[in-house]
Amino acid sequence: MKNLQPMINNLFPAEAANAHCDGPCGVYDPADARIKAEAVLSMTKKILALTPPSDGDSVAWAAYLNTMSRYIAIKEEQAHKAKEELLVLWTDYFKPVHLEKYPDLHSTFWQAAKLCSACKVEVNLEHAQELMATVEKIHNIFWATKGRDVTYYTAS
Repeated sequence: MKNLQPMINNLFPAEAANAHCDGPCGVYDPADARIKAEAVLSMTKKILALTPPSDGDSVAWAAYLNTMSRYIAIKEEQAHKAKEELLVLWTDYFKPVHLEKYPDLHSTFWQAAKLCSACKVEVNLEHAQELMATVEKIHNIFWATKGRDVTYYTAS
């Protein structure tokens, strides 16, 4: 059995395949990171706008705490997912040739990853907005590497 595979490979050699990234073209897109970063921004705004009950009404406090914890859970989950999307894009799509044209590529992605982490542990509108701006910059760089001008859309 061990000799069968090399024999088959010799009889039917596979053609060499080349790719500029780890997956087939069309797999990578910064849109997923944008959607997740936008959810972080949305949840941050909702958390900051949520008003705690002013009295000792336990039902009102339970509703408030339930809503707050849900907003926090979504914000943290989406920040983590945005970071994962960005890290995959950074490490799997972008290659040295892109660094030549965009020398700040590494620092841009590093900043985006750090902002994702900050948005997980903080309720900071400025950081959430910075994350959106950095994701937009990554969007523009990504599509420029493909020679395409793709408009950056947000839901809000």
